[in-house]
Amino acid sequence: MLQSRTRFHTEDDVRLHCSVRAVTFLFLLIASVASNLAAQAIRLHVDLTDAPRNIYHARLTVPTKPGELTLVFPKWIPGNHRPSGPIAALTGIRMEAAGQPLFWQRDPIDMYAFHVIVPAGVTEIQVSFDTITSDDNAGSGGPAASSNILDLNWNAVVLYPQGAKSDTVEFAPTIALPIGWKFGTALNVTNTVVDQVEFAPVSLTTLVDSPLIAGVHYRRIELTKPGETPVHVMDLVADNEGDLAMKPEDFAAYQKLVAETGALFGARHYRQYHFLYTLSEQVGEHGLEHHESNDSVANERTLLDPDLRMIFAALLPHEFVHSWNGKYRRPAGLATPNYQEPMIGDLLWVYEGLTEYLGNLLAERSGLWTPEQYREALAATAAHLDHRPGRTWRPLEDTARSVQILRRITTPQWSSWRRGLDYYPEGELIWLEVDAKIRQQTHGQRSLNDFCHQFHGGESGPPRVVPYTFEDVVRSLNQIAPYDWAALLRQRVEATSTHAPLGGIALGGWKLVYNDKPNVQVKAIEKLLKFSDFSYSLGFTVAEDGKLNDVIVGSPAYQAGMGPGMKLVAVNGRKWSAHVLHDALHAAQEANVPIELLVENAQFFKTYSIAYYEGDKNPHLEPVSGQPDILAEILKPLAH
Repeated sequence: MLQSRTRFHTEDDVRLHCSVRAVTFLFLLIASVASNLAAQAIRLHVDLTDAPRNIYHARLTVPTKPGELTLVFPKWIPGNHRPSGPIAALTGIRMEAAGQPLFWQRDPIDMYAFHVIVPAGVTEIQVSFDTITSDDNAGSGGPAASSNILDLNWNAVVLYPQGAKSDTVEFAPTIALPIGWKFGTALNVTNTVVDQVEFAPVSLTTLVDSPLIAGVHYRRIELTKPGETPVHVMDLVADNEGDLAMKPEDFAAYQKLVAETGALFGARHYRQYHFLYTLSEQVGEHGLEHHESNDSVANERTLLDPDLRMIFAALLPHEFVHSWNGKYRRPAGLATPNYQEPMIGDLLWVYEGLTEYLGNLLAERSGLWTPEQYREALAATAAHLDHRPGRTWRPLEDTARSVQILRRITTPQWSSWRRGLDYYPEGELIWLEVDAKIRQQTHGQRSLNDFCHQFHGGESGPPRVVPYTFEDVVRSLNQIAPYDWAALLRQRVEATSTHAPLGGIALGGWKLVYNDKPNVQVKAIEKLLKFSDFSYSLGFTVAEDGKLNDVIVGSPAYQAGMGPGMKLVAVNGRKWSAHVLHDALHAAQEANVPIELLVENAQFFKTYSIAYYEGDKNPHLEPVSGQPDILAEILKPLAH
């Protein structure tokens, strides 16, 4: 008998040999599976070279088999909470196999579905189309590209097999950029040749969750120190090179923001994180959250102008918080298996409302806002909601359930009566009340910080979704501080009311007051949006040209017969201006005489006499004498 060349001297040698063989087999198996997955991936190439003229060109190679095939365009877009997939922007659709055109038909009922018959012997088809980027491609209500900038949301350039789960559909994406443009994204780059970029294959879920921004003027800012993980990066694009100049104090604040989120939540559910920040007035202003990035747009001079810096200070903190609250922990009604299944937004007052509360807190804790700026923003929110007569018929939950309707409204007319996306700001007030109540119940020993650490923390690692229900929220709150949270939250969310929930401000040791001193946040927004806010005196907001944006139901202007859409022409016989109207309010208060407003309404003119004598009213927070300043405790940073 021939003796084997392999000699085993001990049992350990035998085990080692078997282990090596098993590992080798497992490696070959994984490699085979990975190769098969790559072969089965939908290959996607997006030509972005025409971005300056607002059009993207997409080409997909879809593995398939002969027979009927239905491809769908993403409809229900995460973060938008509604069927906002820009289907109207889809144009120039062509399908072919082996160079031969295929006949396709749109479904007669579902406008997002396309039917095609795949011929015998065909294993893949090619689909090409264009996406018009001047439509709502980024969920922003505005263009997604301009001469120097582009914003690629992948849901606008993909089709995928109907019925498939987004987690199981693989895409192998590549792009072509305009010459000289640089980009930022959370996707992993595998190869770059000139302006052609290849990314590692990913699931459709990850692809749609990983937007890309690019531009002529680009800057990458490392927010974490070398060797620290996970890496946090800010990718900046702007219309002008000078707009990318970040001040040292802002750089320090964003580094502090990263530290504060770590202290608040205790875990990070991403491998790396990119703040994709576009500074431009040419693309649609928006903020959209993702697991490993956020896609945010602010005014082009935000890093340079103090007022703009203050206005947009909470944008990135808000979207960053969503990585934990909204992406990792997500209401069960929003955790759908693909982008065709309808979403249910009942818990948006948690998804968005809690994020609004935490984002604003983190803006202050990180130093992007001063404590005074935070309080002024909170006062403006409280006053706005306290003068919302629509709350007498529409409970907060209905604003969340009606997100599909309310997000389509583009005019401010009668917004105080029909309400808007109030689950954002009113959610902030509700969670402030919860935070203050926890501190009260536990004599300052526990807070909402503890809830966030427990509910949104867990184990660090790659992105995943952990759904929750209303009962899960209540259960976790009770673990932090026993209380009838279900009753309190249902009252705040399901009941109608006359006034906004200001209990958190009161428990915090402050009260909402009005005087003639301008609110610094409101004043800056008035300047940016070119309007004047007389909501808390006469009861309307008015544009520079005199057009009434909204008139609050029950206000002095409403009682006099005025309505939104009318145009203010003159005040007490003098041509309208904000300055003239402020003077008239002061004069009426001094002399106790009505204010005469000449108004144009559809080419007809009428004078309205308003018997209002209380002067200018602007919202602020004022400390309550003798009460502890719990709000100051809430604002204290956690990271040291």
